[in-house]
Amino acid sequence: MVTRDGTRLDATIWRPDAPGRFPVLLMRQPYGRSIASTLVYAHPAWYAAHGYIVAIQDVRGTGTSDGHFRLFADEEADGADAVAWAADLPGSSGKLGMYGFSYQAVTQFLALAGGATIHALAPAMTGWDIRSDWAWEGGAFAFSSGLSWAAQMGWIKARHDGDLAAAQELEVIARAPPLNMAGRAMPAAMARHAALNHYTDWLTHPDPDPYWESFAPRARLAVGTFDVPMLHIGGWYDQMLMGTLDAHQAIAGKSTAEQQLVIGPWTHQPWGRRVGAMDFGPSASSPIDAMQIAFFDRHLKVLGERTAPFQLFDLGTHRWFSGDQWPQTRSQAWLLGGSGLAAATTTDGTLSPAEASSGTERWVHDPWRPVPSYGGHNSQPGGMQDRSAIDDRADVACFTSVPLARPLRLCGRVAAELWVEAEQPSFDLAVVLAMVDPSGRSWNLTQGYARFDQSIQPGPRLIEMRATSATVAASYALRLSIAGASFPAFPVNPGTGAPPWRARAEDERAIVITLHHGERAPSAVWLPVILDDLTPGG
Repeated sequence: MVTRDGTRLDATIWRPDAPGRFPVLLMRQPYGRSIASTLVYAHPAWYAAHGYIVAIQDVRGTGTSDGHFRLFADEEADGADAVAWAADLPGSSGKLGMYGFSYQAVTQFLALAGGATIHALAPAMTGWDIRSDWAWEGGAFAFSSGLSWAAQMGWIKARHDGDLAAAQELEVIARAPPLNMAGRAMPAAMARHAALNHYTDWLTHPDPDPYWESFAPRARLAVGTFDVPMLHIGGWYDQMLMGTLDAHQAIAGKSTAEQQLVIGPWTHQPWGRRVGAMDFGPSASSPIDAMQIAFFDRHLKVLGERTAPFQLFDLGTHRWFSGDQWPQTRSQAWLLGGSGLAAATTTDGTLSPAEASSGTERWVHDPWRPVPSYGGHNSQPGGMQDRSAIDDRADVACFTSVPLARPLRLCGRVAAELWVEAEQPSFDLAVVLAMVDPSGRSWNLTQGYARFDQSIQPGPRLIEMRATSATVAASYALRLSIAGASFPAFPVNPGTGAPPWRARAEDERAIVITLHHGERAPSAVWLPVILDDLTPGG
C-alpha cells in the first residue's frame, strides 16, 4: 500500500481457503512481518483458517517498507491509512479488527487516534502512558529492559537504512547489554548512535512533558469517546501490566462497547504454563488465540455469545476466575515490626494486620554489590521465583507474618507506606510482596520501585506496587522485603542526586537506610483483600 505522503508499506496477506467475503485482521509491527508475533500468537495461517483475511504489515522504515522509522511518530497517520487499505482488500466483508501485543498494541490505539474506522481491537500488554508504565517506574529508569530494547530498535533502523557498522554495534548491545560500564546508564555507543534509537530521549525525559504526550495513547485518546469493542490482554508479571489496566479502566469509563479484560500469570513473553520457576498448570497455557477468535467472531461476524467482562488468573490457586466486574476489595494495612534485626535475619521482622512493635531497622546499600533483580516483571529470569536466597542477604530487610490460619484472597493494586530516610541526598527502595510456603520458599507476587529525594518533607514514603491476584493458602505466610537496589532492572542510585544519564561509577556512595515502625511511624503494606467471591471459570 501507499500512504498519504507517498510512502510504500509492505504486508503479507493470508486468506481463507474458501469462497466468500471475510473480515480482516490487521497487525502492524516493526520486527519483520514474517515473525508475525508468533512468539505469543498462533501463526496468521491459523487465523485465516478460522475465516479471516489476515494482513501483517511492516511499519514505516522497517522490514521491506519504505521510509524512515521513528518510534511511534508516524503510527497515527500510517495506521489510519493502513486500516482503510486493509478494509478494502479483495474479498473483505468491510469489517476490520486489529490485534498484537507491545508495540503492536500501541499501533492499534494510535490508528484509532488517527481517525481509523475499526470494528474491534485486541491490544495486549500495552503501554498507555508509556513514560510511567514502560520507560520509568516510581521515578527510576527501567534500565536493563530499556537499554536492550532501544538497542534492538536502533539495530532494526540501522539495518533497514544500510548502516551495517552501526547495526552490528547495536546488535551486540541488544543481545548483551553493557550493564557495568563507568558511565552506568549511558553507554557511549548508545549516545554515539542516538539518531538511530530512542534511548537518549527516554532516559533524559523523566517527567511528564510534551515529548511523551506526542505519542502516548493516554494523551492521544484523551478527547472524545471511542465505542469500539476491545479485548484487553495482560499478564501479572508483564512489565506493561499497569498500562493494560489503566487503558482498560480509561476506555471502559467512556465507552458503551464491550471492554473485556483478561489477565494471565505471564511475563511479557512467552504466554505458557511455566512462568519463571512455577508451573501454573495446563489452564495457564495460552488460551488467547481461542479467546481472540471468539471475540472477533462476536464483533466482526455477529457469531457467539458475550462472555464475562473480567477473566483473571489466580496466582495462588492456579485457576481462572470470571466476573461481571473487578472483585470488590477493601484496602487492609499490614504493619511492619521487629527488634532491629530485620535485615540481619529473615526471622526477626514481623508483618501483621493487627499490631506492630515499635523500633528502627538499619541496613546499608553498597553500590559495589547492589541487591540483584530476580523475578517479577522487569528482570531475567522473571515471573514467579523462589527469592529466599535474595531475602537472606543482610542488605534486604524482611518482614514476615505468622502462617495464615485461613486463605487470604487478594486482587488489585498494592502499595507500601514506609517511614524511612537515608543519609545521602537520594536513595532507592525496592519492595517485594511474596508468599512464603511451609518449606521456607519465598514466591514473589508483586513489587514496586521508587527513587526518593531527601529534600522532600520527612514522613512516610509511598511506593506504588503493581497489581496482583492471588489466594494465599492457609499455612503460608506473607513477606514484605525491602532493599536499596534492584540491579540491573534499575540503575544503581549513586546517592548524589545526579540523574541516571549523568551518574558515574566513581561517584557512587554507600547509603545507610533507616526504617521506623510502630505506633508513631506505622510503616505498612496496603493489601487489596477480596470481599466477595468471583465465579469459578475453570
